[in-house]
Amino acid sequence: MKWNFLAKKKTNTTKPKKSKAREWVDALIFAVVAATIIRGLLFSAYAIPSGSMEGTELTGDYLFVSKFSYGARMPFTPVSIPFTEPTIALLGNMKSYWDGIQLPYFRLPGTTQVKKGDVVVFNKPSETGTPIDMQTTLIKRCQATAGDTLTIVGAQVYINGKAAPNAPKAQTSYTVITDGNDLNPQIFQDLNITVVGQTAANNYEMIIPKDNIATLKSYSNIKSISPVVAMAGLYDSEIFPNNPHFKWNLDNFGPLVLPKKGMTIPLNDSTLILYKTAIEQYEHNRLGRSGSNITLNGKKAATYTFKMNYYWMMGDNRHDSLDSRFWGYVPEDHIVGKAIITWFSTDPNKNFFSAIRWNRILRPID
Repeated sequence: MKWNFLAKKKTNTTKPKKSKAREWVDALIFAVVAATIIRGLLFSAYAIPSGSMEGTELTGDYLFVSKFSYGARMPFTPVSIPFTEPTIALLGNMKSYWDGIQLPYFRLPGTTQVKKGDVVVFNKPSETGTPIDMQTTLIKRCQATAGDTLTIVGAQVYINGKAAPNAPKAQTSYTVITDGNDLNPQIFQDLNITVVGQTAANNYEMIIPKDNIATLKSYSNIKSISPVVAMAGLYDSEIFPNNPHFKWNLDNFGPLVLPKKGMTIPLNDSTLILYKTAIEQYEHNRLGRSGSNITLNGKKAATYTFKMNYYWMMGDNRHDSLDSRFWGYVPEDHIVGKAIITWFSTDPNKNFFSAIRWNRILRPID
């Protein structure tokens, strides 16, 4: 009698060898998945396109931004082409995403909170009609956090009544009076000076790094250098909240209380001017009037309680920065991450061989 039914059948355990093409496809898929996870949850690379953060960050700097510091923000727009800008210029500014699916705001736990003094990357709040994660990405320094009272007096920022420390490399503009003789253009390049304008043969407005003011003063044809500061009470219609009842300008602003999650405010004419954008645009409510009463989502309301935290972001180059002074506070759901290191830098005004700024490579951001 044969007991072959108890014996295991031999099976061929040798797997078919992958073709070269299959190996390349598998490697490519793994690379895309790994890069997507790293870019989405840990780090992203960004380039500095403008001078709003000079001299902390220079045009041509390339940064690593930590997303896990504040907690990685999950995508609002999950259907998009990986590693592309929101619009693809080569395809006639075609969208690289589909906004037919929009997810609610959700952020993973982070290692810290946004703090005053942090250099933060975020989506520009004033762009409406575009998904938040597809709005223009900006980089600024956080000046005030949720619940703070912010005031600017004579170009000095005050938080809760105390003068806020200025960035070590902060810049602003100055009126420069000369003896009328022409200035050598090489001076501007050597001292990283930007000429904003010239109102007379001997009168200039320049943005000058603090460290270079003394050097400029030492030239024989420089008679005086004085900071440009707007007058208090001079209304600037471009400055938030863009209303003549609040006569604020670039250098004199507030006081303004930054909204905080759970903070309740009365609803009246003044608070509507200051907080209407947050209530309607960022927290998706509908304000209205019914006679002398204010309505919220069709119902009479005397107060409003905020659902999110808000932050105040300003560029270190104070007179050459489009920031919160123009479009108001930044909601927490617009925060992308914390800028932590400049990993590479090139000077766009120099040729290829001399453009690399070697002293800025792998430089921590403070």
